[in-house]
This record gives sequence, structure tokens and C-alpha cells, in this order.
Amino acid sequence: MITAEAPEEIDHALIVAAQRGERRALDSFVRRNDRWVRGVVYATCGNGAQLDDVVQHVWTRVWEQLGTLADPARWRGWLYALARNAAIDAGTQATRRRKRQVPLDQAAVRAAVDSEPALRLIRAEQEKRTLAAIKGLPEIYREPFVLRHLQDWSYAQIAEALGMPVDTVETRLVRARRLLRQALSDGRSGDGRNDHERHA
Repeated sequence: MITAEAPEEIDHALIVAAQRGERRALDSFVRRNDRWVRGVVYATCGNGAQLDDVVQHVWTRVWEQLGTLADPARWRGWLYALARNAAIDAGTQATRRRKRQVPLDQAAVRAAVDSEPALRLIRAEQEKRTLAAIKGLPEIYREPFVLRHLQDWSYAQIAEALGMPVDTVETRLVRARRLLRQALSDGRSGDGRNDHERHA
């Protein structure tokens, strides 16, 4: 029986058990990690119609390739790579670049842009601008931003998954936030200019 308390330790123990052939351990692992795997797949292929099929393929490959994971403690980066590669394989490179989107939790975005009930009437427009600004971030900044702020990964987890130093993750997150603030600020300024022109 798995008795580890920390989430990372639980997942590690489940992976080890699954490598011994315990299907129930893998089933538990899938339930615990399916949400973010779906997020990675959707972020990469941007095609909701393909999402279920691609995710199912990812978990099938996990079962088939568990034996290739030499260090179970590094399961997160291994699984991230499987999910991302499966999503890329679902379409052409051109289609992936054109349709690439981020896994946005509407509730999380709503909480970020609207914490006061009095703003309810303008919330939809705020969310629209926020979603567009996040989607407009360059890929190298959008990917760590999504994993940190919408998937709630730690810097260390992002660094492992993306194969880069923690310092690089921190730098890219700072840049992503700056670009996002700039995009939102420019959007508000543009709205203001448009209103002025309409009333001129």
C-alpha cells in the first residue's frame, strides 16, 4: 500500500509499482495526472476534437514504455515529453504553429482579472483580452507561463520538463509577465484612443 504523503512521492511510488506490472498503480497515476497531460496536449496541438484520442494514445504509450524510464524520480519530464511529442505527431508542424493555444482555466483567468462582483459587467471583455494576450506570447515564454500560472507547477518542475536551468525558467517567466502586462496595457490604451475617436 502506498503510504507516502507528499504528492511527488506518491506519484513516484505509483510509477515504481506500475513498472513492476501493477495496473492499478498506473490507473491511480493516470487519475492524478490526466488533467495536466490534457493541458499539455491541448497547448501543443490546439485541437479540442483530437484531445481525447491523443491523450488516450499518451497513456497507452506510458504503459508500453514504462520500462524505458531509467530513473522513476524523473517521471514528470519523461511524461511531459511523451505528451508533447504525441500532440505534435497529431498534426503537421505548420498546423501546430498556426493553431497552437494554451490550456486556459477559465475560472483561473476570471479570478485573476475580476475579484470584485462590481466588475461583472466588464469581466467578459477583460477575459477576452487576457486570453488573447497569453496566446500572443512567444512560445518560449508562453510555455513556462502556462505551466507556472495555470497548471501551478513549481520552477523546478518546469525546469525538469522543459530541460533547462531553473534560472532560465525564472528569466522567461519575468519576461512573460512583462510582455503580458505590456499587451494588456496597450490594449487598454487602444480602447481609450478608440473611445476618444468615437466621441470626437
